[in-house]
Amino acid sequence: MSSQAHVIKTKMPNPAPSPQDILKQVHAALEEMKAKDSIEIDVRGKTSIADYLVVASGTSTRHVKSIADEVVQFAKKCGVMPLGVEGEREAEWVLVDLGDVIVHVMLPRVREFYALERLWTVGDQPPDDEP
Repeated sequence: MSSQAHVIKTKMPNPAPSPQDILKQVHAALEEMKAKDSIEIDVRGKTSIADYLVVASGTSTRHVKSIADEVVQFAKKCGVMPLGVEGEREAEWVLVDLGDVIVHVMLPRVREFYALERLWTVGDQPPDDEP
């Protein structure tokens, strides 16, 4: 009798996508949906909630919601399930939490009012020399 070794094949789980992989998907989704004025903010060392924030604008509430939906779809393609999506009903500001990356899609007037870019980049620039 010959003994045959039985090999048990187990599928290794895919490693979690890096923040850079997630950012690539986010930027691809924003480009696909023609989001306006997107900006990426590195918040490592400033907060523990995420490594990056991405802020973009839509031209209408329908556009804002469509952009956020596309971000979710592109994230799922690389194996990232959103931890949460907030603000879809009003769609003036939709937040998509992808863990290491948080995406804010806003109407321009809402974006201007809350000024997230200024909030998260304060202190990043050296102070201007005063005369």
